Amino acid sequence: MNWTEGIQSAINYIEDNITEELDINDIAARAACSAFYFQRIFGALCGFTLGEYIRSRRLSLAGNDIISTDEKVIDIAMKYGYSSPDSFTRAFTLFHGITPTDARQQKAGLRSFSRLRVQIILKGGNTMEYKIIEKEAFTVLEKVEHHTVAGSQNLNTIPEFWGRASKEGVIDTLLSYASDKELLLGTCYGNGHTDSEEFDYGIAVECSPETSAPEGYRVNTIPARKWVVAECTGAMPDAIQKLWHELCAEFFPTSGYKPTYEMDIEAYPDGDMTSPDYKSQIWIPIE
Repeated sequence: MNWTEGIQSAINYIEDNITEELDINDIAARAACSAFYFQRIFGALCGFTLGEYIRSRRLSLAGNDIISTDEKVIDIAMKYGYSSPDSFTRAFTLFHGITPTDARQQKAGLRSFSRLRVQIILKGGNTMEYKIIEKEAFTVLEKVEHHTVAGSQNLNTIPEFWGRASKEGVIDTLLSYASDKELLLGTCYGNGHTDSEEFDYGIAVECSPETSAPEGYRVNTIPARKWVVAECTGAMPDAIQKLWHELCAEFFPTSGYKPTYEMDIEAYPDGDMTSPDYKSQIWIPIE
C-alpha cells in the first residue's frame, strides 16, 4: 500500500463508519501507520485535526437528516454520537448557526462539510531540497517532555518548550556535551505510548556513546537507518511546519518512499531562528 492509498483507505473507513464509535487505532491501521503519526500527517495535510474532521462530517450529515427526514432530533443526536439533545443542540448550533428545531421548521440553509478525497495536485515552480542518506547508529543527549497532537496543541507547545529551554539554560547544558557545538536537534518519538495522542519530544545534541546524562536529561541511541533529509529556509516555527506539509502533500505521495513511523528529527544549526534566511532540516527514517 502506497502513501496515498493508505490515507484514502483511512478516510474511507471513517466515512463507512461515521455513525459508529471510531477508534483512532482502527483508523490509523487502515493507513498502516501508528495512531500518533496518522494524526500528525492528517493535520499537516488538511490544516485541521482528525477530531475536527469527524465532528464536522457528523454535524453536516446530521443537518441533512434534520431538514430531509422526519426522524426525532433525539434519534439523530444519538445516531451521530451525542448522548443528549442538549449537547447535540449546542454543537449543531455552533456549527450551523441555527438550532435543529429552527432548521427543521424554517428549512433553513445549513453549512455543508464535504467528504475528503486524496488527490495528487501538480504545482509548478516549487522545489524541495532533499537527499537520501544512510547513517549508522548514533547517540544523543536530550531533554524530553510529553506533548500531544490533540487539537494540534503540539504546534504551540513545542515552540514554547524551545523558548523555556533557552531561558532556563537547557540548551547551554546540552551544548556543553555536544559533538557538534553548532547543531541542536528536535527528536520526536511516535511510538510507545498507551495514549495515542501523546508523544515524547526532545531537545537534543549528538554526543559520545560514553556520555553520562546529568539529572533531568537522558542518553538515547538512534538506530542505523536510511533517512530522507529535507531542507527549508525561513523563520521558525512557520518554516518547519510548512516543510512538514510539503513532505506529506508532495514528497511522500510521489517519491516511492514511505516513513518507518518510528520517529523524526529536526536539525537546527546555530543562527538566528527568526531570520527569513535561516536554514533547518527535517530527518525522516524511510523504507
